[in-house]
Amino acid sequence: MDDQSDIDPVRAAAHRRAIGRWESEGGSSNDWVHPQEPTTVVGAIGDAEDGNIRVRLIALENIIVALLAEAPQSQSDLVLEMARYISPRAGATPHRLTIEAGRNMMALVERAAHYRQEKI
Repeated sequence: MDDQSDIDPVRAAAHRRAIGRWESEGGSSNDWVHPQEPTTVVGAIGDAEDGNIRVRLIALENIIVALLAEAPQSQSDLVLEMARYISPRAGATPHRLTIEAGRNMMALVERAAHYRQEKI
């Protein structure tokens, strides 16, 4: 997963810009990762809100699987490329959440491939 030699320099720059936007918007902050005290800008997240977020996440994952199952193979290849790109690179400190995000992206592509095969 850490071989970056096959990524086009133009696409790599696009990845860096996307990751940079994510980081500048606070997405990479560890401040929000407190399972025992989930909060938002309006206060603590209660059990009902937490459950609703989880349900929506499951729904979104399944929508992505459905979309990837119907998409051209190049779309799945792009998702796999992005997953490899966000995985720890040489000289970078591995981050647990980043590693898990890459694994989840690959798992979504694999799930979509099962639906693609069943249609044949």
